[in-house]
Amino acid sequence: MFAVMKTGGKQYKVQSGDTLRVEKLAADAGEKVQFNEILMLGGDKVVVGVPTVDGAAVQAEVIDQIKGEKVINFVKRRRKHSSKRTVGHRQQLTLLRVTDILSSGADKSGVKEAVGASILPRVPRDERFAKNRTEQSEMKARVANDEAKAKPAKKSKAASGGDDLKQLSGVGPALEKKLHAEGITSFAQIAAWTDADVEEFGEKLSFKGRIEREGWIEQAKELASK
Repeated sequence: MFAVMKTGGKQYKVQSGDTLRVEKLAADAGEKVQFNEILMLGGDKVVVGVPTVDGAAVQAEVIDQIKGEKVINFVKRRRKHSSKRTVGHRQQLTLLRVTDILSSGADKSGVKEAVGASILPRVPRDERFAKNRTEQSEMKARVANDEAKAKPAKKSKAASGGDDLKQLSGVGPALEKKLHAEGITSFAQIAAWTDADVEEFGEKLSFKGRIEREGWIEQAKELASK
């Protein structure tokens, strides 16, 4: 006697004693499960279901939870900005041994029904995009908030006891702002610069050689002494 059963979206023709692999079931090794979607029974008398055979079932013992062979998916896009991606996958399966084929009385057998292992529901595409947009908006808001908190600190540092650095030759509002950003707010600081400081700030502020040409250190010493 044989049966054609359905599980995991696939159909299997089985006989008592057969071993087969099906989509993963929610059952442990050694448990007995019952498949109630029987499409056909064969043997001395053939019974075809409409769509299933009432009262028929296939009972099986779970041998182990296994994984199928690895499947490699390789994608290459031949474009100006080409890309390659390789993804491997191993399908989770349940190894079974068929023990009995029932032509009737499935509802009274007492064996639990075979149920597929729970799978996380697929999030619709629109919901994924909405979630990504929300996360991006929250991130932008956090960055803007951090920048807003940092700006007053810089202003207060420049304003507290600072000198008018625009009195130095060649220093305008934009250059003064750059100096403030580097923590230079007084003539005394510039007057105390060493050769290493001159080189460092020349590199940082992208005006190498200008400090010496304009004579900032000498000017700063005079202005600081007033």
